[in-house]
Amino acid sequence: METLLSPTDGGYLLLVALAAVAALLWLIVFVRLHAFVALCLVSLATALAAGIAIDAVVPTLLSSFGGTLASVALLVGLGAMIGKLLEASGGAQVLADKLISLFGPSKAPLALGVASLCFGFPIFFDAGLIVMMPIIFSVARRFGGSILTYALPAAGAFAVMHAFVPPHPGPVAAANFLGADMGLLLLVGLLIAIPTWYLGAYLFGLYAGKKFLVNIQNTLFQPSADDPSLPLPAFSQVIIILLLPILLIFLDTGLNTLLLAGVIESDSVLIDTLRLLGKTPVALLITLIMCLLVFRARFGMKKMEQICSDSLAPICGVILVTGAGGMFGGVLRASGIGDALAALLSDIGLPLIVAAFVISACLRVAQGSATVALTTTAALMAPTVLQTTGLSPIDLCCIVIAIAGGATVLSHFNDSGFWLVSRLFNMDESTTLKTWTVMETLLGTIAFVIAYLISWVF
Repeated sequence: METLLSPTDGGYLLLVALAAVAALLWLIVFVRLHAFVALCLVSLATALAAGIAIDAVVPTLLSSFGGTLASVALLVGLGAMIGKLLEASGGAQVLADKLISLFGPSKAPLALGVASLCFGFPIFFDAGLIVMMPIIFSVARRFGGSILTYALPAAGAFAVMHAFVPPHPGPVAAANFLGADMGLLLLVGLLIAIPTWYLGAYLFGLYAGKKFLVNIQNTLFQPSADDPSLPLPAFSQVIIILLLPILLIFLDTGLNTLLLAGVIESDSVLIDTLRLLGKTPVALLITLIMCLLVFRARFGMKKMEQICSDSLAPICGVILVTGAGGMFGGVLRASGIGDALAALLSDIGLPLIVAAFVISACLRVAQGSATVALTTTAALMAPTVLQTTGLSPIDLCCIVIAIAGGATVLSHFNDSGFWLVSRLFNMDESTTLKTWTVMETLLGTIAFVIAYLISWVF
């Protein structure tokens, strides 16, 4: 007979997850151990405690670490080069000037947020944030104060678009599981995402900027010593560089949505080629080449090589810590903690839309990955949803949003996005928990409440 402390028991696995998170808090916040070392140590201990076979522990750690690096390192590296070139050329200043002239100095955070909402429609969260970084810092240096005043509205904009609006992969996958109409989900997602961003990211960003003073210090995008006699690049050049990766990525996400909807065929060489160009690393690489061509006359190739080299040195810590965070989350997933939690929550007797949010939120907290939480919950809820009569098309869309909202809340140590934001904005772990984690929780909860009200009214 299995005991409560058997590694195959769901209750035991949940205790292991809680102990692992508590250990990370203690090591990082109180012992002041470097986050990379703490994540490696706790990941190893968690793998052993969760019953992963000894000969599989190291492969599990390496595959989780490598998988995160595969998705993060290229994006951060290419994005850092693009951002540094925009900063050094004065392109970030040009765009910042344009935004401020349109919205006014007092609405600089709103300007950054609205721009990020527009850019975030087709582009993924991490890629969008990296590309916007030099503009965020350029605006923040001009007006002073905490970087959070400007960063959180922009980061929150990318977060809500990525979580709730097709053609991003999370809501598209959930819609396919539950049979929701993609066009209607796009409309409902936008109607929910915009007020969610305003309440949970813009207003909270203004509050957090006053409460938490995070100095505008970032070695990745420091002011350049460019020759002041050289004219600033044209606004059209800057906007083309920023729109290029967005348009390319939309080739992939948009065509993927059409493929899933059966509008176009999947066995087309042309479609496959266009989707290849739209893969985020390829899109950023093409954009970087465009930057090099545009700014070649301004800097010369030797100077641009130096700028690109200078941009890579500071991101080593960002990449390694983010990879270690992904490793910790990967260990939790490999241990079966998410499956155990899903089994415990599957028959809790809550209303359908509430159960979708709760299960997704618990899976998010347990294993860190929003995508895993979203797709697992959608697959788990699909039989019940499909067998339930009387659900309108709007109800199905609201359930998708509820699942996405649950998968957004409580980003913490096992989420690689937590470490990416922490390192990019030069925040310690305690401040990141009090700002980024709180904002993510607000965004997920507000979206769920709005979706619940829409479902109840309609």
